[in-house]
Amino acid sequence: MEQQVFYLPQHRLGPLLGLGVHAAFTCEETVKIADFQAFLNAQQGQYIFGTISYDYKNSLEALTSDNPDECRYPLLHFWVPKSVFILTEKPQHLAGENNIADQEAAQHFWEKLQHPEAYFQAQFKERTTKATYFDRFAQIKKALQQGDIYELNYCQEFYAEQIAIEQPVQLFAHLTQLTQAPHAAYIQTPSHFVFCASPERFLEKRGELLRSEPIKGTAPRHPDAQKDEANAKQLINDPKERAENIMIVDLVRNDLSQLAQKGTVAVEELCEIYSFATVHQMISKISCVLKPNTSFTDILKHTFPMGSMTGAPKISAMQHIERLEDFKRGLYSGSIGLIEPNGDFDFNVVIRSLIYNRNTNYLSCSVGSAVTIDAAAEKEYQECLLKANKLIYGLQS
Repeated sequence: MEQQVFYLPQHRLGPLLGLGVHAAFTCEETVKIADFQAFLNAQQGQYIFGTISYDYKNSLEALTSDNPDECRYPLLHFWVPKSVFILTEKPQHLAGENNIADQEAAQHFWEKLQHPEAYFQAQFKERTTKATYFDRFAQIKKALQQGDIYELNYCQEFYAEQIAIEQPVQLFAHLTQLTQAPHAAYIQTPSHFVFCASPERFLEKRGELLRSEPIKGTAPRHPDAQKDEANAKQLINDPKERAENIMIVDLVRNDLSQLAQKGTVAVEELCEIYSFATVHQMISKISCVLKPNTSFTDILKHTFPMGSMTGAPKISAMQHIERLEDFKRGLYSGSIGLIEPNGDFDFNVVIRSLIYNRNTNYLSCSVGSAVTIDAAAEKEYQECLLKANKLIYGLQS
């Protein structure tokens, strides 16, 4: 029987591969936070890989998630792998068991990564029609005008049914080759494949320092150098994109202030442009020095879900999201990451991702954009299509 796999191609120690399960904590629908923290405490000193679905919000606030859920990914899934390797041509054992079978499995995984291929063909359907999108957009604009919210990240799902994915590792290699995403992740469980090409960091902890790096603002790359530079300049000078980014920076500053030692919340970078393989992104960086003895679940309580995927004010935005969207977000706009033996961690934002249910052969690609008072429905709809098409059709070619 195949092993559970977790792979982070761009971890600071090098590409990290986790094989098998030594200990695990999984919640399908409800979470007892005390039990979750007890698991993390019991596994302290290990490498703990984990996923947090967006709907973990319901354990933090009086919120619900009643929309259709075809992916059926667990609400929380954290585990200590049986073995961990730094994945190179000759895999280096890092933690856990170091038997011949796992060494060979790591070597085989590396070899598959050397042959990136598009191994599926699919016709994706829109769960939200364009007419419905425009109707919901008008409702968001009304909420903005009434002052219920001042930014909302509205998302939609594209999906394909009865899809066979027989070479998932090679498909993920193809995805990372296309995107070169700095916070990519691959997950293989008995029930799911996750192909994540995220450019966005949710939270990173190094010692007492906690940092968040929200993205708001996207522009396409162009093969012509002058046009590409013009796209980047247009993004950095776009008043709407800057306003969106600054709104989320303010939200993150407020989130971190509840965890920080007094006077330590700092905006390290504001509206900087970072260029990736397929897009330019506007990224800000906000950090703080944590209060002593702040637990992982305490940090999530004050920061999750990430403001870049909700809008602001956060609770009101999430209430509108639940009312207006047509699908349960699940792992999309949640987080994937790793807690290290010393308690440091790094978690991404699950965007630019495909999530596949192996039991039902259901493949999901969700995308969204931030809606503010100045947003135009057609432009936001086209931005969503652009994001979806780059992922869907880029992987099939």
